[in-house]
Amino acid sequence: MRLGFDVGGTKTDAVVVAPGGEIVARIRRPTGWGPGVVVSTILDLVAELTDTVGIASSDVESIGIGMPGQVAPGSAVITHAVNLGVDELDLGAAIGAVLGVPVRAENDVKAAAVGAYALHGNDPGSAGTMAYLNLGTGIAAGFVKDGKLWRGARGTAGEVGHISVDPHGPLCKCGQHGCIEAFCGGGAIAERWGREALLPVLDMFDAADAGDSEALALRGGLAYGVASAIRVIILSGGVESVVLGGGVTALGDRMLSLVIDDLNASAAASPFMRSLQLAERVSLLPPGSPAAALGAALVGATTTEQEAVVHG
Repeated sequence: MRLGFDVGGTKTDAVVVAPGGEIVARIRRPTGWGPGVVVSTILDLVAELTDTVGIASSDVESIGIGMPGQVAPGSAVITHAVNLGVDELDLGAAIGAVLGVPVRAENDVKAAAVGAYALHGNDPGSAGTMAYLNLGTGIAAGFVKDGKLWRGARGTAGEVGHISVDPHGPLCKCGQHGCIEAFCGGGAIAERWGREALLPVLDMFDAADAGDSEALALRGGLAYGVASAIRVIILSGGVESVVLGGGVTALGDRMLSLVIDDLNASAAASPFMRSLQLAERVSLLPPGSPAAALGAALVGATTTEQEAVVHG
């Protein structure tokens, strides 16, 4: 049995994966703040998961943990996970040494890419290549070929959020204008929307449906940003399909339909873009998908050397 953990800023999603790759148990719990609380959350979930499936911790073959931040090469050390209050945390020492189980770590978006491929990468026509585009507070992607991550020469493959697609577009926190993340990142949209709301992106969509001109402009920019990311990913990475996930995709077809409209508009204007059939190569992860936790479990079972990856 392999355990996988997707440790997010508010919740931790944990799964038990059988040797055949199927998920046999899944539990979600609040994460908490700080390295000590993160570690205790994972250890408590290990005990709960093993009890649920009726195995001892000694029966666990490996543990994989996906977290936001940087993963040190060849280790289970997480650094700069600012949304969790973690500056540096050696998960191998804190988890693996306690349980006597090998632990591997991966950036959460990269882990989700592996899981998304496992769930959807074998669809007809996938040709073994897929990109996972995470639409959350920030924007980042992961590339997978035949089930294996492709990180690029310096571990930056998939860092599409800070590609500028409009030099006259909104100012991004990175200092450029018109970055993809400035158009469609949840954090950037919330800041530009500037109105009190529990879910700013949803609030903006609702206002756009009511005809609010500012909301309509932001919503159009979001669709343009996501469509631009898809175009960049397919044109530069050559993947067969792009799977969208992350908090912004909770909007479902309300968001996807606008992205498809943007892709179709570019196809109508260009025979070359039309030949790529981009709109047919995009799909959404189902709400509540265990992709990130599953991917972490699969990463934990590998012996592939980890590389440093930072997501903005």
